[in-house]
Amino acid sequence: MSLVDQYDTALFDLDGVVYLGPEAVPAAPAALAALRARGTRVGFVTNNASRHPEVVAEHLRELGIEAEAGDVVSSAQAMAHLLAETLPPDSPVLVLGAPYLRDELVARARIRPVDRVTDHPVAVVQGLSPEMTWADLCEATAAIHAGATWYATNTDSTRPTDRGNLPGCGAAVGAIAVAVPVDPIVAGKPFPPLMRETLERLGGQRPLFVGDRVDTDIAGAHAVGIDSMLVLSGAHGPDDLWGCDAQHRPTHLGLDVADLLEPARTVEIDGDRARCGDQVLTRDADGYRWQGSVTDAASWCDAVWALCRLHWQVVDRGDRAPDPATAAIPARPVPQEVL
Repeated sequence: MSLVDQYDTALFDLDGVVYLGPEAVPAAPAALAALRARGTRVGFVTNNASRHPEVVAEHLRELGIEAEAGDVVSSAQAMAHLLAETLPPDSPVLVLGAPYLRDELVARARIRPVDRVTDHPVAVVQGLSPEMTWADLCEATAAIHAGATWYATNTDSTRPTDRGNLPGCGAAVGAIAVAVPVDPIVAGKPFPPLMRETLERLGGQRPLFVGDRVDTDIAGAHAVGIDSMLVLSGAHGPDDLWGCDAQHRPTHLGLDVADLLEPARTVEIDGDRARCGDQVLTRDADGYRWQGSVTDAASWCDAVWALCRLHWQVVDRGDRAPDPATAAIPARPVPQEVL
């Protein structure tokens, strides 16, 4: 049985899961087509508040992935929903972000966007925009000091691209955070507004969330009580998994979205021994010990998952937890076609 057979809806983060900037994650187009062909409902969820859902859907179609605007839920939409519930119409709001964010807030929350603290904004909404200046950040900071409620579309510190990880919205949020005594109200993952908006619009009876970050995607799934799968095609890898507490641990682990079509990785644990596929990890007085043969990326992922599950059990028991690096699992094999 394929992993996805446990679920009727698959919800995907985008950056690092479906694409890396202008390029598709290699396995994604075929895997998503196969999911749709077998009747799985597919949705795309993004903390990116700078692009209209139709623009996102068009980009996906350019990459060979079937998508319509209605399949996409963004943190801008979640923010508009949040403001519509908390602010009266025509409220002056200082908006830092892309034009789409401003347009969404005007259309759905009926706010009145302003640019200066002298316009007496009742709220500051912060998103990501390449054109954002230091003066913009200072103006928003002054508005927060003057009593405006601070909102942020997301707090992702980085965003994966084809050029590597680049600063995300969270980096700009951090610039304001050092100067004000409050935290922002956040719409995007891992906070509930975006996930709730997604489940209201796209969620089935048994949804699964697929992401590449434990701090946003996996924690966001936990926040609304649904299962999750971490894929190792984007921002986070094994080093980010070892130290996860319960609210950041995925239900499943995969190399990429194609693993949804494979049987779920299962780990058998007996005391201080864990087995996933042919990979075996044990704990002794000197640390973790690995037994197996990593011949490809799939067997490497089996070893990583066995070690994660064993390490978490040791930590949860309150026992002495060795450094996972003592397992000495080899690095992920590089496919021959990219050598």
